[in-house]
Amino acid sequence: MALEGDRVASSLSLLLLLLLAGAGATGYPEPLRPNISGGGVPSMVLPLFLSSPNSTRRAAEAGYFRRRQLSTANARMRLYDDLLTNGYYTTRLYIGTPPQEFALIVDSGSTVTYVPCSSCEQCGNHQDPRFQPELSSTYEPVKCNIDCTCDKTKTQCIYERQYAEMSSSSGVLGKDLISFGKESALTPQHAVFGCENSETGDLFSQHADGIMGLGRGQLSIMDQLVEKGVINDSFSLCYGGMDVGGGAMVLGGISAPPEMVFSPSDPGRSPYYNIELREIHVAGKRLQLDPRIFDRKHGTILDSGTTYAYLPEEAFVAFRDAIMSKLRSLKQIRGPDPNYKDICFAGAGSDVSQLSKTFPEVAVVFGNRQKLSLSPENYLFRHSKVQGAYCLGIFQNGKDPTTLLGGIIVRNTLVTYDRQNQKIGFWKTNCSELWERLHVSGAPSPAPSSSYNTNSTMEISPALAPSGLQGPFQVGLITFDMSLNVTYEDLEPHVSELAELIAHELELSSHQIQLMNITRKRNGTLIRWAIFPAGSADFISNTTAMGIISRLTEHRLRLPENFGSYQLVEWNVEPPSRRTWWQRHLLAIIVGFSVAVLLSFSALLIWYFWRHKLEGPRTYRPVDAAIPEQELQPL
Repeated sequence: MALEGDRVASSLSLLLLLLLAGAGATGYPEPLRPNISGGGVPSMVLPLFLSSPNSTRRAAEAGYFRRRQLSTANARMRLYDDLLTNGYYTTRLYIGTPPQEFALIVDSGSTVTYVPCSSCEQCGNHQDPRFQPELSSTYEPVKCNIDCTCDKTKTQCIYERQYAEMSSSSGVLGKDLISFGKESALTPQHAVFGCENSETGDLFSQHADGIMGLGRGQLSIMDQLVEKGVINDSFSLCYGGMDVGGGAMVLGGISAPPEMVFSPSDPGRSPYYNIELREIHVAGKRLQLDPRIFDRKHGTILDSGTTYAYLPEEAFVAFRDAIMSKLRSLKQIRGPDPNYKDICFAGAGSDVSQLSKTFPEVAVVFGNRQKLSLSPENYLFRHSKVQGAYCLGIFQNGKDPTTLLGGIIVRNTLVTYDRQNQKIGFWKTNCSELWERLHVSGAPSPAPSSSYNTNSTMEISPALAPSGLQGPFQVGLITFDMSLNVTYEDLEPHVSELAELIAHELELSSHQIQLMNITRKRNGTLIRWAIFPAGSADFISNTTAMGIISRLTEHRLRLPENFGSYQLVEWNVEPPSRRTWWQRHLLAIIVGFSVAVLLSFSALLIWYFWRHKLEGPRTYRPVDAAIPEQELQPL
């Protein structure tokens, strides 16, 4: 997601691009991002971009940042969502006074942070209400100056971002107080951000409100905080594992664990966060590839906003063949989306912790000869339609020779972008227990504890629940209470319609959701719903359960106006019921017994008619008719 492209080398090319870009282009470079439509292989394009008017100052600024005595404070923040359900990870950012909350995609390939503005005429329906500048006492528009592109009236700075999948974002630049949550040691800071007036494509339809840009650039939230001297020039991301999601993020420096391995990252090599990838090993054997294959064009880019990983053609073919040669015991099947040619395998089982017994270990070697081992969850994603099946999450990057490593590569890995020392560190860990493993006292857990009792949305932060569904726990039933501001009399005739709408919004079959109870309230109605496993399944997969709970707790259900507004009162997750052999097979026994009775009755009827047919029709004789005399037999 959101990767910047090549610099324009010559002034002639720059002039041509400026003419093509027109007056709407911004003075800041911004990347184009790949199309990440769920379920298949997204297309990846890394096009050219316009150089910033201030790009000549960046080397000097970088040196300036390194020389400054920076604070040791940092912002510890939670991450939400997951790769398979959403295609991205989000964090919560609070803008204005009083704070207005937003769910923003964490994107190390973007250089601007933006949210929908209340004045936006072409913005989609997202998780949270749009930003209302008029309600913030600390909001200030960024006035027109020589370092930005101005609006038509020459009064305010504007921005415009276009992306590879034909989506775009544009709006005005504002400055306000940005808070990083109650768990952050970093106090609220004034920063510049984008207030959207228009968005198209995936930006319009996504659930997340906007993007939090962590790339290199003047509008990047990282660059702004570092320039203020409030954090060290470093940030870290830790993505939760398969079926878990969530994670943690730190803006500022942390103490690197002794086991962390590093790769050099040269900011002059490309405008993105790059690493020096030299080798890939599968099952302990090095792929026979020229190391220079990973250094073409943009080199090897690490981008938190991209879902999967993309290799140059030659490297992808070698990797694919090496993996498939180790999986001859598994059955190759079609992917979940027929529009894409995913490489998938069935028969590996549903327990993620056991995948290493079936799938080979993969390792990458950096230019300094340090090695990072990858587990199967770092190159596989779960098949959404076949239980116990998995697909390769590493694809060919079209004809582009760039190597792009997305979020899947670093699941359950603490990644530290040490910009000050120009290196990126990797430490394999359980991101749900990050602070405990780092021995950080007083820090919040990146994911809530594994509690499955009834939870109230008034007591927990939205979207915390999905991160708690981890480990061997299986979800057998999800119940939730929904309060609607519609009277019982008006709602009762439309309960079936409401169930269909909820099932559609949660991407479930209509038979999976059932009404448990409906109660009158003073100014509305309280309804309890239950969600059951699909078909004959005994449990709901953790990924599906996380997606359901995330949509519920973040109020993503879009209901027609006649149902009014709703509030989630509480939800509960229960394990599959432990049934006896008779309970599990009761239906089969009843069916079998019924079939046996039916067959027996049918056989009896056939025998009866067959017997009477053999005896033939009997002759009627009057009562007084003469009967032939029969001779008695001697005794």
